[in-house]
Amino acid sequence: MVNQFAASAPGKVNLHLGVGEARADGYHDLVTVFQAVDQREVVRLVVEDGVASEGESVVAGITTHWTLEGALSEQIDTPSNLAWRAVDAAVAAHRAAFFPVALPKVRIEVDKAVFVAGGMAGGSADAAAALVAANAYLEHFSGTALDQNQLVALAKDLGADVPFALMGGNALGTGRGDDLVEMLGRGEFWWVFVNPRVPINTGEAFGLLDDLRHHNPSLVPHLDTTAVAQALTSGDPEVLAVALHNDLQAAALEMRPQLKELIRAGEAEALAAIVSGSGPTVAVLCRDSGHAQEVRDALAGRFPGYELITTHGPAAGALL
Repeated sequence: MVNQFAASAPGKVNLHLGVGEARADGYHDLVTVFQAVDQREVVRLVVEDGVASEGESVVAGITTHWTLEGALSEQIDTPSNLAWRAVDAAVAAHRAAFFPVALPKVRIEVDKAVFVAGGMAGGSADAAAALVAANAYLEHFSGTALDQNQLVALAKDLGADVPFALMGGNALGTGRGDDLVEMLGRGEFWWVFVNPRVPINTGEAFGLLDDLRHHNPSLVPHLDTTAVAQALTSGDPEVLAVALHNDLQAAALEMRPQLKELIRAGEAEALAAIVSGSGPTVAVLCRDSGHAQEVRDALAGRFPGYELITTHGPAAGALL
């Protein structure tokens, strides 16, 4: 008998992040261009003894294995973890759509390869991978599975970045960032991601941007993604370097001024440097894999204690 179901999903970088007005639901209207990067979270559902009763969670527990240096002070192995919530959501949707069957308990194991709360959507990648793994588990034990549209709907309910972690590649996101359209591109782009370990609360970053705009009329929403679209189709990292933009960077730099030095160093060593999402991770764009390794070594020497990842995009979305 199959005793585990595993899937992986990628981290991301926002090549363009335009932030519009606040919405009634508390979110902001976004126009963003995502690129999935080949730094993947792995989620395994390990089958255990015992059967979950109807309405009971099939999840017996969750364990996170850290593949990055450093450890979190906060506890994330709880039912509020996005991977756990994703498994519960998939099982609930399956029970509603099909005749309920007895399902064995599972323990979730997560291999963390993306910075936590770093602006690379690591938690969203966990959720996407968990949805795909849970669907395989459900199909194995019931003979039926959720379709892709159902998985996307669940992903949207779990978080704005989860649908893109399912999709991967390059995509234009609108609305909350979860209405996605695939974008054409060619070639690969190499990145060094640097996490200075100074957390930024995403909601506070959006709120601060709203405040900053009241006092600085130059901080208008940048909602035109034409330059990034052309850069992706060119496949030229030097063209993409000029097109990168993040409206939230102003707020991130206000909240964590030390990011300014990191960005200046990244720009000096590479083609461009930009805050990834709401931060604090800084994404440094390089010419190729060799250049990325040189940049990583230089930044590691200059910023001891920071976490660094070298990887490339675009990458595939969630996969078994």
